[in-house]
Amino acid sequence: MKKKLSLLLVSVMALSSLAGCGSKNESESASPSASLAPSASTAPSESPSPEPTKAAEPFKVSLRHIQIGDAQKNRKKILDDVVAKTESEIPGLKFELDGVEDNTNRFTKLPAEMAAGNPPKIMDLFGGEGDALKYGKAGRLLDLTPILAELGIKEDQFVNLNQFKDGDKLYGLPIGGNSEGIYYNKDLFAKYNIAEPQTLEDLEKAAETLKANKITPFAMGSKGAWVPLMLVNTLLGRYAGPDIVKQLPTGEKKWTDPTVVAAFAKFKEWEDKGYFTKGELGLEYGQMLDQFITGKAGMMFDGSWRSSVFKDESLSKDLFEKAGYFGMPAVPNGVGDQKAINANYSNGYGFSSDLNENELKAVKGFIKNLFNEEMQLRGLLEDGVLPSMKLSADAKAKVTDPIVTTVMAQFDATTNAFSHFDSTVKTEVYQEAEKQVAKLIAGQTTPEKMGAALQAVQDKVAAAK
Repeated sequence: MKKKLSLLLVSVMALSSLAGCGSKNESESASPSASLAPSASTAPSESPSPEPTKAAEPFKVSLRHIQIGDAQKNRKKILDDVVAKTESEIPGLKFELDGVEDNTNRFTKLPAEMAAGNPPKIMDLFGGEGDALKYGKAGRLLDLTPILAELGIKEDQFVNLNQFKDGDKLYGLPIGGNSEGIYYNKDLFAKYNIAEPQTLEDLEKAAETLKANKITPFAMGSKGAWVPLMLVNTLLGRYAGPDIVKQLPTGEKKWTDPTVVAAFAKFKEWEDKGYFTKGELGLEYGQMLDQFITGKAGMMFDGSWRSSVFKDESLSKDLFEKAGYFGMPAVPNGVGDQKAINANYSNGYGFSSDLNENELKAVKGFIKNLFNEEMQLRGLLEDGVLPSMKLSADAKAKVTDPIVTTVMAQFDATTNAFSHFDSTVKTEVYQEAEKQVAKLIAGQTTPEKMGAALQAVQDKVAAAK
């Protein structure tokens, strides 16, 4: 005990002697840390003023998207959140968003910008030979393979990157996937005692019943030719088989093949029977939806991305939570797996190969913040966009939307899927398809002549190589 007291006394005396150093004014004015710090003079020491933080040099990064209009508002909100998060993480960054209509971006603006060598730094991009692969081979797009490795994102985390891959190079990332099928008005089907079609015969009987009651069987807006071509593509997958979209560009099968012509003929038959909206060539894609939600049409062939409309009362109006969905039924004498679904992972984002150091930081931040399970799940839950990345079982369990659940069940029911032919054929062939389907709708050509015209363009493109 005495030893402890002795040590305590020594400590107190030592502290007292330190406190007594310097004048009274110095000890009062100096901070405790300053009075204990070694000094070469008896003058009070002063802490140096911190250097003012230098503001980051501001820079802008252009970002082209196609999320315009009310129907895309949920997807735009997700994009806005990714943009805001990335800007908050990278000092000085400001994204310049440029919203452009889908077809205008894909077939007018982006091709011109690519040709001139000045595309946006981040851009909405389709995969396939006519878009991402063509621009990538021309040196206009950033190879994302090393970027993903740096970010710790593995390619096998994605469901399907085929339409953006060229060998070991990756020229874009799909934001989501989709399937295409038939939406129907549950109230109208109940009113006219129509069961959900299970066969092609059932589907055509439903169309005839609706038509007999002065309801247009299928809403259709064909001013943008890609809209009716969605249906044509699915008929191709049924009549000519799911491999047809791979066989046509290689020449393994020709556009004049009887099974291909059969698909064109079925579409033409439905046109001649009056199954589609009158004046469809003058109607936009959005007007097709209007026809359906106002009850003027009983069915609508569209993408799974439309499902979000029917859980938003402001958009779906009387069809709020009253739309059903089913896939195209099997067709008699169809080729191949008749349960195969059209599954597209062809739309996403690409990135310019011409980036400075700051722009590359922005690109990496954008990819990190968009391509992760949280944002993929939001796209599925809020907008009905099938995830392009594989989700955990816990994430999938959060899906309650009946249409999205139906689509996902269709994916689970088959291992056979086919994409849209616009992602596999050359641009010139697809552009000819748009011209030909408009002529078919207008009664200015036949299924046989349509096939011959497409094959002529295909042969011309192949000969020019």
